[in-house]
Amino acid sequence: MTNTEQTSVLITGANKGLGLEAARRLGEQGWTIFLGSRDEARGRAAAERLTADGANVVLVPLDVTSDESVADAVGLVREHTDRLDVLINNAGAPGQVIAPADATVDEIHSVYDTNVYGPIRVTNAFLPLLQKADNPRVVMVSSAAGSFAVVTDPEQPVSKMHELAYTSSKAALNMITVRYAQALPQIKFNVATPGEVANHTFAATDMNNHTGQLTVTEGTDSIVGLAMIDADGPTGIFVDRFGPVAW
Repeated sequence: MTNTEQTSVLITGANKGLGLEAARRLGEQGWTIFLGSRDEARGRAAAERLTADGANVVLVPLDVTSDESVADAVGLVREHTDRLDVLINNAGAPGQVIAPADATVDEIHSVYDTNVYGPIRVTNAFLPLLQKADNPRVVMVSSAAGSFAVVTDPEQPVSKMHELAYTSSKAALNMITVRYAQALPQIKFNVATPGEVANHTFAATDMNNHTGQLTVTEGTDSIVGLAMIDADGPTGIFVDRFGPVAW
């Protein structure tokens, strides 16, 4: 096991999109990047690109829906460090945008397995390593679509997106984050949305077929900002790149 003074971060779903861009940006800060990827080949390619640019990257094969995969990931990270400074729960599933009257339990469950159970599974597995850090932080990548204030605002486009799985899973993730923050005050638990709520915009990623108005770099501003908060920073907050978002 090697243990350096570099800040360490595990990012789930980091082989592309927001996760990869967050990894790139934090790697530029000299952090050790544990790059979580369900697809090992894509993860390896992403890690190689970041390493070629000078980042310190360790590929972590990681399927957040699998207890065995998460346990293996903990073991791999422990081979490199005895603590984890930051966990970014970024892996997410969009679902099929099925109308509520047509939604099935199977559809809801498949989205929750990644967006809700996944962050719980990964967070709890890595708590012992987080608790050994001096200033541990957990960033949950959510969505403005998980905000009751946003979804009930008729001016917001998401208010007209009639589906159950994705929006309710992100609302659940928001509540889960607050409950962790209250129960574990020694760790900072915060929620980031990659959009701009006031401007009704979101980041262009594979998840939305690159229809978003913001760049992937702009989309990671809130994620990177929460990852880098200091020991006096907040816990239990929900932000976009401009500041607090209403729950």
